[in-house]
Amino acid sequence: MAVALGSLIAEAKEKIELDDLAGRTVAVDAYNTIYQFITIIRQPDGTPLMDSKGRITSHLSGLFYRTISLVEHRITPVYVFDGIPPVLKQRTLEARASRRAEALKEWNKSLREGQIEEARTHAVASSRITKEMVESAKELLGHMGITCVQAPSEGEAQAARMTREGTVYAAASQDYDLFLFGADVAIRNLTITGRRKLPGKNVYVDVSTERIELKRLLDSLKVSRKQLIWLGMLMGTDFNAGIEKVGPKTALKIVREHRSLKAIVEHVRSKYGKEFDANPEEVERVFTEPETVEVGKKDIDNNMKVNKEMLVKFMSEEHGFSQERIGKFADTLAKLKLRAGQKGMGAWV
Repeated sequence: MAVALGSLIAEAKEKIELDDLAGRTVAVDAYNTIYQFITIIRQPDGTPLMDSKGRITSHLSGLFYRTISLVEHRITPVYVFDGIPPVLKQRTLEARASRRAEALKEWNKSLREGQIEEARTHAVASSRITKEMVESAKELLGHMGITCVQAPSEGEAQAARMTREGTVYAAASQDYDLFLFGADVAIRNLTITGRRKLPGKNVYVDVSTERIELKRLLDSLKVSRKQLIWLGMLMGTDFNAGIEKVGPKTALKIVREHRSLKAIVEHVRSKYGKEFDANPEEVERVFTEPETVEVGKKDIDNNMKVNKEMLVKFMSEEHGFSQERIGKFADTLAKLKLRAGQKGMGAWV
């Protein structure tokens, strides 16, 4: 579960258009983006897009077309992939796997009973990213001439470091963990915009791209970044379960009134009779001292060329997408990247 900061960031959010990011390089949370596409690009009964061999291709379709759209808006995407998760995340991963297994059972049950709407909801909940999906995504992006960065651990931590060091302008993800990792600027809804249906509800909302600056967020909450980490820990992160009955407003009040993690631990113990389920200092270090690698501007090759032949072979011959359509968009991407290179994309960071 990503930290639930949503209700506290209203003052820090700023709606923007993709054109507002023109000339910028953005580190995109690859796993988060892939997950979006495999949950959204599905048939009415929840069945994902697949090729003739039964391999899921929803993420390939989403990555291909959306990446071209970003380049068309003069945005340089750099996809950052997760590495080995911290040990503290194991319980969260096991809980997610259990929920997906249960959702898969419910999906099959709904299909047998002809409950199409319910089936799709359960199908989305059963979504998981496989090693094969990750490798195919990297191969696709390579043929498209798009830079990928392999993080040693959490992709969000890597992307956040890249913003702080000026390698990229912003980090893009749906998860607010970016701020706990110290991302200076975060972009939400970069790869998914437009009118979307809320899961399990007959309700549609307009999804627009948002920019959130860490300084503005901290100023609006009147806390430091370390206090923001403590706030997340009280509500629950991917690395600890949080304290029962402590919601966003209560957590904010606690961190404002206590100036050390030790004081917060003692407060939780005395007021709620609770203990953090994971060592608080270790959880804090996951965010303040995450395992990352140095990625400089020289490591982002904006002049990588589109390999149309391999791109068409990969998408059309291997995965069944229209050869004519893929070829057409490959040409478009090549022209966009050539035009960008002539304008000096190195200055776009």
